Amino acid sequence: MRLVVGRIGRAHGVKGEATIEVRTDDPELRFAPGAVLLTDPPERGPLTVRSGRVQGGRLVLSFEGASDRTAVERLRNTMLLADVDPTELPDDPDEYYDHQLEGLTVRSVDGVELGVVDQMVHGPAQDLFAVRRPDGGEFLLPFIAEFVPEVDLEGGVLVVDPPEGLLSL
Repeated sequence: MRLVVGRIGRAHGVKGEATIEVRTDDPELRFAPGAVLLTDPPERGPLTVRSGRVQGGRLVLSFEGASDRTAVERLRNTMLLADVDPTELPDDPDEYYDHQLEGLTVRSVDGVELGVVDQMVHGPAQDLFAVRRPDGGEFLLPFIAEFVPEVDLEGGVLVVDPPEGLLSL
């Protein structure tokens, strides 16, 4: 199974480095020098990590074959993927992979079906559920304990308690 572990951002400097939006709990492993990452779109990869460092709180990587700013800019917004064992689960029971959450039925705490988790959106402050409503509309819900009191993977249900007014937007 393939998981998104990051997204290539802007070029950093002129020597072929790029900022990375990290989407993994183990960046030391996933982005170690020599690590080979698949890409989406696939024609941009695979990419081999040449070097990495943290600068100003952001991960900065360089890749084999992308030796200047122009080459890195062509990779911008490329999703970085890693092959993982499908039985591998996060260590923390309150953490989930996107594929575990996408497709779950969303119900309010009083049992009203609100839709289905269409995708996870990884914002700078927090993760959000993009929920497709039965009528085809969509709403975003922050993935915080206050709004999401229960995740039942076995039952295929996400129980939510959205703040008043969110669903009427």
